[in-house]
Amino acid sequence: MSEQARGADSRTLARWLPLAGWLEHYDRQSFGRDLLAAVIVSVMLVPQALAYALLAGLPAQVGLYASMLPLVLYALFGTSSTLAVGPVAIISLMTASAIAGMTGADGAALSTPEMLGAALLLALVSGALLVTMGLLRLGALVNFISHPVISGFMTASGILIIASQLGPLSGLSLKGGNLIEMGQSLLALPTGIGIHLPTLTIGLGCWAGLILARRHLKNGVMALGLSKTTAGMCCKTTPIIAVIASSLLAWGLNLGDQNAEHSMALVGAVPAGLPVISLPSFVSHDWSGLLMSALLISVVGFVESLALAQTLAARRRQRIDPDKELIALGLSNMGAGVSGGMPVSGGLSRSVVNFDAGAATPLAGAFTALGILLASLLLTDWLAWLPRTTLAAIIIVATTSLIDIAAIKRTFRYSRGDGTALAITLIVTLLHGVESGIMAGVVISLGLYLKRTSQPHSALVGRVSGTEHFRNVERHAVETDPELAILRIDESLYFANARYLEDTVLALTADRPSLRHLVLACQAVNLIDASALESLEVINERMTAAGVKLHLSEVKGPVMDRLKCSDLPENLGGEIYLSTFDAWQALSIHGSHCGQACARDGVSQTAALNG
Repeated sequence: MSEQARGADSRTLARWLPLAGWLEHYDRQSFGRDLLAAVIVSVMLVPQALAYALLAGLPAQVGLYASMLPLVLYALFGTSSTLAVGPVAIISLMTASAIAGMTGADGAALSTPEMLGAALLLALVSGALLVTMGLLRLGALVNFISHPVISGFMTASGILIIASQLGPLSGLSLKGGNLIEMGQSLLALPTGIGIHLPTLTIGLGCWAGLILARRHLKNGVMALGLSKTTAGMCCKTTPIIAVIASSLLAWGLNLGDQNAEHSMALVGAVPAGLPVISLPSFVSHDWSGLLMSALLISVVGFVESLALAQTLAARRRQRIDPDKELIALGLSNMGAGVSGGMPVSGGLSRSVVNFDAGAATPLAGAFTALGILLASLLLTDWLAWLPRTTLAAIIIVATTSLIDIAAIKRTFRYSRGDGTALAITLIVTLLHGVESGIMAGVVISLGLYLKRTSQPHSALVGRVSGTEHFRNVERHAVETDPELAILRIDESLYFANARYLEDTVLALTADRPSLRHLVLACQAVNLIDASALESLEVINERMTAAGVKLHLSEVKGPVMDRLKCSDLPENLGGEIYLSTFDAWQALSIHGSHCGQACARDGVSQTAALNG
């Protein structure tokens, strides 16, 4: 086989299996970097995996299972060298919300095995949706969720996650998917049930230790002569210290003795070994009811993962393929669904640590999966002594970074519409739940977009004296002509604003009896759909009947290509000019002073059509 043929085969393989492209240049140095990053991320992921499984209302080992096969699948098909896939806080909260809305066949709440089955099915369905979107190359669809909506959703979700962990942190039993339900759960507690002081003491101790480590440990480690990067990674691994210390304390004081006054909730027995590979049942659950939840989990997880992957890739001048990421994350979730796991996504803190540790290829994720496998085989006896209040403290500290109250003020200051979308998303999420919140945000964002574009901004413009520039007559001192009006349209023209354009033009001509020429400056118009085309034809007919010639200027090539498929260019009362300045020279009484050579000739309609 020729070298050219081998190169073509290699590119084809890398297209469907991105890891093959990384392995072409893989060497001992890359292996060392990936292995080091995997060790550090594994240390972080063990307590996080346990914590996020409990946050989702599932057995602790589910988090470990979700950190094995999904990581291997992403390593094979992902395009980011540093994205660390696994259980994350937001997706765990959404999983808990989706499962909480389900009931068994008898209408009662789901039992623990039924909840686990629903979580597996949720991961499988959400993964299948992501893969389907990737195969259809629908990566751009996530742009329909605006950043203010995501920001409001993330902040509200962070608040809900912290509120949900106040129960485990203090020994109380709080339930609910929003603040109202949690408040009702608190009020419904039996008389005499209060905060469990041993639980609260250990929880607050872990929380305080993690906060202090975040704020001061990095500078302390750097004072010992270690590099800034090494110090930062040391700070990221402090949760494992909290896990070890609190587990030893629980074991030494026998805090798991339910007959003792100082007993507290522990993680309990974690099955050792590997998960069983099998398909979740489609019969015992109302899987069709999970479709909307699966779709929202898929979209939210992908948006956050893609943004994180692109941010990290930009630092190394690498490229992320959104459609391939859809497939990779989809296969990762499907892997979780068939291996006893829960829905997964890219984790912020773990990905940043993975990047800082120097991960060279996605193989770092596969090595991390190996580390979690070893933990599942060797550490389960010790994990049983881990207090749940410790995991609650870890979740609270990790989730604090999601809350950005200042973003509300910034967004409102810049755009009242976007600020409204952010605020509504935040409020609905807090008071009604995560699914309702993000759906409300999307609806509000699309509604505001339609409102804004249905009444496009337009401006009468005149020529800045001595130049070829044209500016708004209400903002600048410009030259105008009583027989010529140049109307700049600052929005694409489509069905929602076609009638508004008609009304604007007819009102303009009615107010100016001396008008003989009307130029629509189209430099901001990227689209003219069939409805807008019909409106332009109506405007042309009415202008011609009123003795006014309609002209167009600065029509973009793709838009002009579409117009050439219609009768508008031939029936237009005026001409189509390459630039607004050409129209000014040809039509204005001042135009003759700009140069007789190009005054009346301008740029002909034919030249503009071909340009």
